[in-house]
Amino acid sequence: MKNTEKTIKYSIKQQFALIFIAVMVGSFGLCWIINNFFLEKYYIENKKSALEKAYSQINSAVMNGDISSEEFDLEFRKICDMYNLSIIIIDSQSNTIKATARDTERLIKRLYDNFFDMNVVNKQILYEKDNYKVAQLLDRATDTEYLEMWGVFDSGNMFLIRTPLESIRESASIANKFLAYVAIVATVISAVIIWLVTMRITKPIMQITDISEKMTHLDFDSKYESQGRNEIDLLGEYINDLSATLENTISDLKTANNELQRDIEKKEKTDEMRKEFLSNVSHELKTPIALIQGYAEGLKEGIDDGDPDTRDFYCDVIVDEADKMNRMVRKLLDLNQLEFGNDVISMERFDITALIRNFIQSANIIIDQNEVELKLQDSPPVFVWADEFKTEEVVRNYFSNAINHVKYDKIIEIKYCLISDEIGNRIRVSIFNTGDPIPEEAVEHIWEKFYKVDKARTREYGGSGVGLSIVKAIMESMNQQYGVINYTNGVEFWFELETK
Repeated sequence: MKNTEKTIKYSIKQQFALIFIAVMVGSFGLCWIINNFFLEKYYIENKKSALEKAYSQINSAVMNGDISSEEFDLEFRKICDMYNLSIIIIDSQSNTIKATARDTERLIKRLYDNFFDMNVVNKQILYEKDNYKVAQLLDRATDTEYLEMWGVFDSGNMFLIRTPLESIRESASIANKFLAYVAIVATVISAVIIWLVTMRITKPIMQITDISEKMTHLDFDSKYESQGRNEIDLLGEYINDLSATLENTISDLKTANNELQRDIEKKEKTDEMRKEFLSNVSHELKTPIALIQGYAEGLKEGIDDGDPDTRDFYCDVIVDEADKMNRMVRKLLDLNQLEFGNDVISMERFDITALIRNFIQSANIIIDQNEVELKLQDSPPVFVWADEFKTEEVVRNYFSNAINHVKYDKIIEIKYCLISDEIGNRIRVSIFNTGDPIPEEAVEHIWEKFYKVDKARTREYGGSGVGLSIVKAIMESMNQQYGVINYTNGVEFWFELETK
């Protein structure tokens, strides 16, 4: 599997934080630049408006004769205090009508200086109208820059209205410093808030990323815990649906692949079994066919010379070999049906002890002919679940195998053993015969078709080597256990059946 692990080059959290911080710093920086370059001019424009407003109000009061009233005094002080104005009004004899400062003489002098352009340094006329002028100038006596308006009211009284520009500059400087401090504090606080907010935003994204990364390794256990609040939660829910769909799809694919693999293996096994079957059958039938052919040719050529005994012997050999072939073919056909699963297993409940007793009664002639001592364990009826016909076939093959290999004391013993454990309740039936043990290297092969431990002896009693293969196929078709145990004085074959 390719390494799909990827690294994050640019974190969304960092990008969000940097972008927001940069925007904030840029915004505050732009505000500071605008303040630094334009705030003073803005203040001066406001002061010009204040001067014109003061002129209009005072001129109106003078024309209405209200200049000496208390109401005007209050309004006059309010205008002066609000806009930081110094005002003086004089008549044609230079008598002071209204003044805001104690140093009225200096204001009168400034008024005459403006009218006659005397003692004024760096005077800059901003604009002028019929009754007044507005100028920005430097007062040489105080070395202070002022914004001044002077002229004549409609009543003929002369006036001077002035305001210092240093206070404007100081206010602008203070405002810029304050803005800088606010910008620094706001940037720090905003950076922390933005960092926390981006962490809250990117946490579910990272969770979805981790889930996606695990999905690339076919790990579908992790699920996104959705709060159902926003688009990211909706994406997480779809990721969960995608994970479940992929898991089910992969499960279905694995199941289908496993079934396909089993079908392939079954086909390969079937092909191999066919080849093995043909090879073994051809090998096993070769000898009896050769014998039948040879003796038949002998009869045809008159080798018996008319001797009835010789002719009967030849005929007996032919019949015997044909019978062996017939029995072997029938066994092979039965085995073939079992191995290919074409034979139906019929599970029934029957008494296994009665089945074995009936079989022994039918085999008494063979037992007597071979001079065998049979020991059959007494047992009450034991009912089992199995295919009765096939169970009898297992008993027949085991007993036939015992008859053919019994030696020495010539004892065959049939025993029962009831077993109850975590597997279940069952009975073990064992058939023991005295004789030579099976060689250890041959034990694992005795269940194979056509395998013969002693080929000469097997040929002697006409065995085909498929009896135990049939036992194996029958027991596996019923999903039951079977086996063999070697003893020093003989061999025991056994099988088990369920009792419940």
